[in-house]
Amino acid sequence: MGSAIRDNAAGHRFELERNGHVAFANYERRGTSLVIRHVEAALPLRGTGAAGELMQGVAEIARAEGRKITPLCGYAYAWLRRHKEYRDLLN
Repeated sequence: MGSAIRDNAAGHRFELERNGHVAFANYERRGTSLVIRHVEAALPLRGTGAAGELMQGVAEIARAEGRKITPLCGYAYAWLRRHKEYRDLLN
């Protein structure tokens, strides 16, 4: 991962900043689950892989915390299904 994922706990979102623009994932920690409600990248970041890099960071955070990911967002669900190395985190 080229950029660090920041946990904005007050805003309940993980953030990745690149060139002054932000990709974020709104989340909720619920029991042993990390619920991903929405993933979005600023327009200039779309198509650059920033959202995928963000999701990789989110998956690594979930794994480090011993949590499963409950993706309510279609992008988060599709990303987890495409990356078999993280499928074990899918709740």
